[in-house]
Amino acid sequence: MPRTMLLLFFVIAASFVNAQSRDLQIFWIDVEGGGATLIVTPLGQSLLVDSGNPGQNDRDANRVFEATKLAGIKQIDSVVITHYHGDHVGALPALAKLIPIAKYYDHGDSIEAQTPAGGPLWSAYKAVVEGKRNILKPGDKIPLKGLDITVLSANGEVIDKPLEGGGANAFCQDAQRKPVDTTENGRSVGMLIAYGKFKFLDLGDLTWDREMMLACPVNKIGTVTLFQATHHGFVNGFSGAPALVWAIKPQVVVVNNGARKGLAADAYETIAKIQGIEGIWQIHRSVATDDAHNTSAQMIANVEESSDGHWIKAVVTKDGKFTLANGRGDFSKTYTAR
Repeated sequence: MPRTMLLLFFVIAASFVNAQSRDLQIFWIDVEGGGATLIVTPLGQSLLVDSGNPGQNDRDANRVFEATKLAGIKQIDSVVITHYHGDHVGALPALAKLIPIAKYYDHGDSIEAQTPAGGPLWSAYKAVVEGKRNILKPGDKIPLKGLDITVLSANGEVIDKPLEGGGANAFCQDAQRKPVDTTENGRSVGMLIAYGKFKFLDLGDLTWDREMMLACPVNKIGTVTLFQATHHGFVNGFSGAPALVWAIKPQVVVVNNGARKGLAADAYETIAKIQGIEGIWQIHRSVATDDAHNTSAQMIANVEESSDGHWIKAVVTKDGKFTLANGRGDFSKTYTAR
C-alpha cells in the first residue's frame, strides 16, 4: 500500500475511533424561563429542542450559538420546535443566521397564527424553515445516529399504545383532572430520547390534560432516567400532573425555570416526592419561594435573579453512567442509570 494511502487510512480510522468514543452531551441553556436544550450524539450529530426568546440584542440566539461551540459542532443537524410560543421559537430567526441548520421538525401549523402575539412568530418561523420542514405525529421517530428518539405527543395527540416498560398506573386512582388546554402549550411535541439504559424525557410545555393522556389509565411511557420538568417547572399548575411525574420515576430532574417563572412551592414538592429521586437541578433559583423549595445552590446554575447565562450539562457514557455539571462553577455529580 503506498505511503500516502496508508496515512489516509490511519487518519480515517482515527477519526472513526474518536467519533465512536465520544459521549452523549446534553446542554440546558439559560434562556431565562424559555426553552433551549442542545443534544449532541456520540457520533457528533446534533439536535436542538427549541431556541429561546426573541429580542434583547439576540441574547438567547447567541447563548445557543455559544453552546454549539462548547459542544464542538459546526452546524445543527435538526431543530425541534415543541410549540410556537415566543420563549421556545422566538430566537430561531436570529440563530439561523449564526449557524447552519439542516432540518426542522414541529407539530404542524400554529393554532395561534391569527392572534396578535402568535401571528408574527408564526410568520417568522415559516420564513426560516421553508423547504426544510417536517411535521411530526405521535409514534414517529426522529433520525439521529446513535439515539432512539420516539415522539410521544404532537398537535394535542399522544401515542396510542404504551412503550416497553409502560403499564398499569396506581397513581391514576383519584388523580386530579383539569380542563382541555386550547393553547399552543397543549400541542407541544414531547419526546423520549434513549441511549442504552439512559432515557431522557422532554415534553416541552405539554399541559396537565395531555400529561394525563400519557399517564392514565395506563402509564404509556414507563420509567425514565432524566426528566426535563414540563413547562419550566409546572408553571401556574398548568402542567405537572403527579399521576405522570410519579409514575415515570426519574432519577434526576432538570428544571429550565426562570427566577420568577415556574417551580413554585407545590411544583417543587411534586418533584421532591418522586420515589427514588436522586437529584434536582435548576437553571435558576426560584425567588418566588423559600430555600426549602429550591435545590442545593451547587445544583442551581443561576443563583441571582439576573440571567447570567450559566448552563447545566449532562455527559452520558455508553455504560449508563451520566454526570451533570453546573456551568457556574466546578460542581458536578455522577449517577448510574437503573
